[in-house]
Amino acid sequence: MSLNETVSAERLHISFFGRRNAGKSSLVNAVTGQKLAVVSPVKGTTTDPVQKAMELLPLGPVVIIDTPGYDDEGELGALRVEKTNEVLNKTDVAVLVYDAAEGLSEEDRALLDTLRKRGLPVILAANKTDLLTAPTSPAEPTAISVSALTGEGVHELKERLADLGRSASHPKLILADLVVPGDTVVLVIPVDESAPKGRLILPQQQTLRELLDLHCKAICCQVEEIPGVLTMLKTPPRLVVTDSQAFGKVSPLVPAEIPLTSFSILFARYKGQLSTLTAGAKALSALQDGDRVLISEGCTHHRQCNDIGTVKIPGWVRKYTGKNLTFSFTSGGEFPTELQDYALVIHCGGCMLNEAAMRHRMEVAQAAGVPMVNYGVAIAQMHGILKRSLEPFINDL
Repeated sequence: MSLNETVSAERLHISFFGRRNAGKSSLVNAVTGQKLAVVSPVKGTTTDPVQKAMELLPLGPVVIIDTPGYDDEGELGALRVEKTNEVLNKTDVAVLVYDAAEGLSEEDRALLDTLRKRGLPVILAANKTDLLTAPTSPAEPTAISVSALTGEGVHELKERLADLGRSASHPKLILADLVVPGDTVVLVIPVDESAPKGRLILPQQQTLRELLDLHCKAICCQVEEIPGVLTMLKTPPRLVVTDSQAFGKVSPLVPAEIPLTSFSILFARYKGQLSTLTAGAKALSALQDGDRVLISEGCTHHRQCNDIGTVKIPGWVRKYTGKNLTFSFTSGGEFPTELQDYALVIHCGGCMLNEAAMRHRMEVAQAAGVPMVNYGVAIAQMHGILKRSLEPFINDL
């Protein structure tokens, strides 16, 4: 992936919901101008969510998601509905598609109520207007009359999506308010067995790109190179940002007067979660023998022998607490809806999840009364440097 691509986690997620045979897939194809989804007159043709990252004018980079009908039946249907609900958790803007001739069903209205309770912007799309015997206005005053077959109303739908998309998104900064043009920032990027071959991970890419856009000087190095880099510089760097796993080794090498933080902490702030995750760090000291800890990652990857999620963090937590704990692990789109049996959730930085998905996971934990902390904050806490790593963001806290 190139540095100037917009990754899926940073794109607005627009999801199409509706009953089977409401014409969701056909409307998705009409909006995108592509044969993104398979369509047929058979109910339940869409069996899994289908998503596509693309440019949707006049809005810009988005992820379009087509979902199975949420009225699906049977044991297999229940699994499909579950997948649809997972999509709901990462949706920024929802399009509720229904048959114009039938109007909103009780199931449609129940879903609409759920969407509104979540505070999601919703567009009602009365589809299949080409099949109406006479032109009529939709029964719902806010709905858009559309025909995936003839293209009627599709342009208006795209314009409405653009309006709602702009209101749902907001400008976010990684560290633009912490530096000025000409500043030097040192990025500590270990290249070890856990580093992906031939590329940088997403937070490193995004941070580096923002520094370049801000006309700052970015120096990338590995842990053992820090002393030489600092000696080489005529003036101290404005900030040192390290991979969280290296916190314990990096901290002694960076003088106390130079601000130090991690990519994980930067991105917790970037996605508006820093205060909540920082508060969750206190729970590490309160863990007791027999407590269950959930370690969750937003991406899936091949586990290395010294994997951070399944090996390093459990080891650090056991050493820090001195307690006999039980650990559970989830990855990718998998995240429990019931967390009452856990004493703490330790989550990755969430760089592959969009803001809506991370917010949902934090809300699930909050509803269960379970504190959540992310990798960077937890590692800083366990190495005794959390206060130092948060000093650049004192105003946010």
